[in-house]
Amino acid sequence: MEVVLNEILPSSFSCTPATDSHCMSSLFQHRDPMLKKRDDFEDILEERRNSSDLRYALKCYTPVVYKGVTPNAASLLKTTVLQSDQLHYVVDQLSKETGVAADVIQEEASAILEEMAHRQQLSTVRFFAFTLSKAFKALFRSIHVNEEGIQRLQQAIQEHPVVLLPSHRSYMDFLLMSYILYTYDLVLPVIAAGMDFMGMKFVGEMLRMSGAFFIRRSFGGDKLYWTVFSEYVKTMLRNGMAPVEFFLEGTRSRTSKSLTPKLGLLNIVMDPFFKGEVFDVSLVPVSISYERILEETLYARELLGVPKPKESTSGLFKARKVLSEDYGSIHVYFGQPVSVRSLAQGKVNRCHFNLMPRHIPRRPSDETQCFVNDSAYSLVRAQEENMVLKPWVLLASLLLQNQSQGLLLDELTEQAVWLRGLSREYGAFLNWPDHMAPSEVVSSSLSLHRDLVKISGGRVQLALGGQGLMNQAVVVLSCTSYRNQALHVFLRPALLASAIHIATSAKKEEVYNSFSFLRNMLSNEFILCPGATLQDFEEACYLLGKTGALQMSQQEMQVTDSGQKTVNFLTAMLDPFLQGYQVRHTHTHTHTHTHTTKQADTFAWSLRYYELLSSDLQKNALAALLRLGAIRKIKVYVGFLHPCVPEWNLHSHINRLINSNY
Repeated sequence: MEVVLNEILPSSFSCTPATDSHCMSSLFQHRDPMLKKRDDFEDILEERRNSSDLRYALKCYTPVVYKGVTPNAASLLKTTVLQSDQLHYVVDQLSKETGVAADVIQEEASAILEEMAHRQQLSTVRFFAFTLSKAFKALFRSIHVNEEGIQRLQQAIQEHPVVLLPSHRSYMDFLLMSYILYTYDLVLPVIAAGMDFMGMKFVGEMLRMSGAFFIRRSFGGDKLYWTVFSEYVKTMLRNGMAPVEFFLEGTRSRTSKSLTPKLGLLNIVMDPFFKGEVFDVSLVPVSISYERILEETLYARELLGVPKPKESTSGLFKARKVLSEDYGSIHVYFGQPVSVRSLAQGKVNRCHFNLMPRHIPRRPSDETQCFVNDSAYSLVRAQEENMVLKPWVLLASLLLQNQSQGLLLDELTEQAVWLRGLSREYGAFLNWPDHMAPSEVVSSSLSLHRDLVKISGGRVQLALGGQGLMNQAVVVLSCTSYRNQALHVFLRPALLASAIHIATSAKKEEVYNSFSFLRNMLSNEFILCPGATLQDFEEACYLLGKTGALQMSQQEMQVTDSGQKTVNFLTAMLDPFLQGYQVRHTHTHTHTHTHTTKQADTFAWSLRYYELLSSDLQKNALAALLRLGAIRKIKVYVGFLHPCVPEWNLHSHINRLINSNY
């Protein structure tokens, strides 16, 4: 890590920004973080195992909707969108700019809407209810849902337009959400889905008839497409037709870390409130936690450069063999509905929205954009806090830190019990069955994930022996995806532990400077709310002090003898990321002085962690180094590259390294 810190860390870096001006005076005034009563769970599959799936699918389904409004037909929704003032305004503007007749552009808008819109049909919903019941009972031991969260959601749906914001770790997420809402007689959401699914024969149309509407992955400067899309979403919110559901992260997380939130759709769903078209909008963060992820191997291979398989109906049928596997349990936690009106109080001045007609599109002001950004980070943090961690998450963390020799089974159990206590002290939402002996819990978890571990002579190790580098890397990256589920719990104390390790002295100010730098450098990697450096530092100090790992005086902080084990564990959790950033920085400067965006470096020869092969870590490291000014990006025409600057494709280069089995 020395290369990165010595070359990038500014000598003047200190806690002087305005946002942290009071950093030393209020440094350790801290409340107990994340310690709150959480709801109990109910297993909704238990009843499905004891009653008819057909009767369940054909049950009387009469969900309560927003203020008793009768949901409009899909055709009426389309008519409302096409007749909206904003769409007419944009059509007229485009006609003037391009010289194309307004009627032609209006027809194009109609075609976009036809491609996009959902067509929910109860018969298709019932078919999915029956099919998913069969599939879920085969795949999962249980699906636990917090009933209090369901009750809060039911109340919110009747009062204000609702936006559901689930975490996104699996293809199963949106199917699971609709299945749960159908089970509890709640109105089914209208779900933003990628165009990939629309290309699946039969399945795409069935998803459309179950509430999915399809949008392009990107449509940057296409004003017409953006207008149709935004009007479609806002019309549903204004009319209270159904909850709107989308993923704040934009795409599935292949690493099980939360991704930086995308703001486009959040801007759209908040817009009717800003313009006074609705009294309020309720945002509901939903946390979906899988004991075993269906796509764990697929994700690992994607991170190693293997192309993502194209979604297809034939591929879906080929994947049916997963029905014979055991994927453990799922926990779905519906969080507290968040009022946009309450969030915006004192932060957004809505008066300026009245200065021009509502139908004229305008870019959000800096104030509004800052509010939306802060809200997005807070919502993703709420998702993280309500993620339910399973015992395997702790076991994977321990095994990854002991890859070479592994751990004796009794030692692994002892370490897991210690880590269970530490994680609970830090506020983790841990699903550890206390009625079972720790040895039974560990054995059950190892059995469920037997593809990733081996037990020989009473010693537990990751299943790396006798395999090529590709398969070894797949095992390790699969395990890291489970360790990553706990990173939000340990991240801030780990940043502080690492900062103490690299600080030039034990002085609080020096440690804070190192903490601030590390936090800034890793802000592409984790959900770290902008402007909250001081708050995170205080939380880290509090947690390390609470567990006896840190001793603080007026001017200094020292790791205690009893806390050395905790600090070693925490620094080891962050070490793969810091090593990855160091290697990226070192080899960027070692191999060439000029790099194109597609170049990669032969850093695998100095490989210490398999995680360094992850395209996600490389991408984040490169973004951070660019942001910190350690490297610079210039545009170069590939055809005129100097012979000493090779043009390599990142993924193909990694594949060559892996296949060479060095």
